[in-house]
Amino acid sequence: MFPTDILLVYLAAALSDNHKAMSNPSTAAAAYAGSITQVAGIEVGHFTDPRRPTGCTVIIARDGAVGGVDVRGAAPGTRETDLLHPSNLVDRVHAVLLAGGSAWGLDAASGVMQWLEENSIGLAVGYGLVPIVPAAVLFDLPVGDPRIRPDAKAGYAACAAASRAAPPEGNVGAGAGALVGKIFGIERAMKGGIGTASITVDGITVGAIVACNALGDVVDPATGKTIAGARTPDGTALQDSRSALIAGHAPKPVLAGTNTTIGVVATDAVLTKAQAHRLAQVAHDGLARAINPVHTMSDGDTMFALGTGASGRSAGMMLLGTLAAEVTARAIVRAVLAAKGVTFGGNKWPAASELTNL
Repeated sequence: MFPTDILLVYLAAALSDNHKAMSNPSTAAAAYAGSITQVAGIEVGHFTDPRRPTGCTVIIARDGAVGGVDVRGAAPGTRETDLLHPSNLVDRVHAVLLAGGSAWGLDAASGVMQWLEENSIGLAVGYGLVPIVPAAVLFDLPVGDPRIRPDAKAGYAACAAASRAAPPEGNVGAGAGALVGKIFGIERAMKGGIGTASITVDGITVGAIVACNALGDVVDPATGKTIAGARTPDGTALQDSRSALIAGHAPKPVLAGTNTTIGVVATDAVLTKAQAHRLAQVAHDGLARAINPVHTMSDGDTMFALGTGASGRSAGMMLLGTLAAEVTARAIVRAVLAAKGVTFGGNKWPAASELTNL
């Protein structure tokens, strides 16, 4: 158990963050409906550090869920992803952690494991329980003091704050310090965030939660319009990175791993491990619809898939794959629409909602 005074600080920050976000509904709410917590058997909790924009998000499956993963970015930061391959032994996971803080943020998974063990959740191995917690991180160190990053206490607090309620979106949890559109320099970027969405068809629900810290721009697939990303040199308008690159504008050098979009797609359908793996692969189609360019050498794009089986029903992979890609794209759009601009170190990173006020 963590010392009570330290844990209370983390819990207070997590619960206060949830209250603030719920009392100020995001502008994304009307764009796409639903959340990953509409999937039976899934709970979500955020911890947002009050000292700087960083944090973590935990997706809990108390009864376990069949898991899969697919890593497409060339600079990932992950934990426990090998065990999710269809050929490997463990077929159920108990939580997935998404975190800021770059590789340091992987430490938060230890706190998730501790909370799960204390709540009797995990793989029975004869000598106790071993919670299975895959994780992925994104790079948010430029936003504020880089020495502040999610740790085990943060992961524990995110679990303690988890519920079936629709999770807050935008500058919370793993999306607190996320930025998008850094191709022409971080000073021309905009605020990213975390978003969620879901769709139910014929009694089967598929939902996603995504923290978007992409190198590229975010595009709304419904309109084809760029809604957040690299700005023009004067900062007053969107640059449209794809068109600029095609026109010969040179990108600025970017350190590998300083970007990344990470997320989870979940369903209450009954899945095999091979199907969960495939669902994670197809979820990346949603990234490709909503982020351009995507899966770059400087991104660590990683998508997890969870099948709780709570509906007791199977569904065709055509339907599940279509829904997985769609909710992933919608969650990315919601992430940037719900975000709020931030200013640190002389840089102002506006949000999509503030673009007309630049």
